[in-house]
Amino acid sequence: MDAPTLTYPHPTAPEPGVPVEVAPGLLWLRFPLPMALNHVNLWLIQDNDDGWTLVDTGIGNAASRAIWETLLAGPLQDKPIRRVLVTHMHPDHIGLAGWLCERFRAPLTMTLSEYATARATWSDDRPEVAAAHAAFYRAAGLPAEAAEMVEARGNVYRRGVSPLPVSARRIRDGDTLAIGGRPWRVIVGEGHAGEMACLYDAGRGILISADQVLPKISPNVSVWPSEPEADPLADFLRSLSVLRQLPAETLVLPSHGLPFFGLVERIDWLAAHHAERLALTREVCRTPATVAELMAAMFHRALDRQQMMFAVGEATAHLNRLVAAGELARETGTDGVWRYRRV
Repeated sequence: MDAPTLTYPHPTAPEPGVPVEVAPGLLWLRFPLPMALNHVNLWLIQDNDDGWTLVDTGIGNAASRAIWETLLAGPLQDKPIRRVLVTHMHPDHIGLAGWLCERFRAPLTMTLSEYATARATWSDDRPEVAAAHAAFYRAAGLPAEAAEMVEARGNVYRRGVSPLPVSARRIRDGDTLAIGGRPWRVIVGEGHAGEMACLYDAGRGILISADQVLPKISPNVSVWPSEPEADPLADFLRSLSVLRQLPAETLVLPSHGLPFFGLVERIDWLAAHHAERLALTREVCRTPATVAELMAAMFHRALDRQQMMFAVGEATAHLNRLVAAGELARETGTDGVWRYRRV
């Protein structure tokens, strides 16, 4: 399947700690990530009081803090951060929210379920949680050593996220936020996260798409051990259909990759991509198949530990979509491993 032709108005990404203006009063920051997906984009929107609304924060590690110190002592020294808006609870987006909120006495703004999930995930370090996660990956058909590795690592979320504020200002789908005298509409995206906040400035045709629509890669749509029978792919495809109603000339500001034009073409490609994955899932399940077997059919490359967990989640999401549609049934074998067969 050929990738759509997109237009990139800013073909070069900024260096870490060097803001780039993508529209009047709207700055683009890029922060490094210690993983295969090696960066995240953040956005600063100038507010009326000569301060900033920050959209996302970077992961909570020393390298990101050092970049922020450089920014705050240099390009941003005259304009404080007045509001920290986090699109969703993944560490590369919320990692330094608590640190920045405390530093500037700025409120944290999020959707309720993303805030609550972040608080719960950060706080819960019980060994029973790690054991349940390991059981999920064993049921998926991974080797015992891979599941044991998951159990041994404990609460990795806490390692990439600074202590979170004890309260947050809630935003909902359809809310309008006044930022810099302009109305930004909250459009909630689902699938990659439970209640991810995208921001849309209709007057200028600008969409901060977070991880809902990315220009080069498909956002990870996964089933996780905390909700093993979830159907996030249905949520993701439904959310794409909402965003597809925006004007075709919308400027998309994604969390990974470069800003681009071509929203409708990209959404159509993502929908077709998952249709192909569902067709592959049906084919693999002509005979009873495990999650691990489908994962191997989907991903023809070596995967590190984090990529393996994402791949298991993606494979399970496609299986669960077809179970929910009545096309597949899941059975648990005497070995405790799930197998999926066509109905």
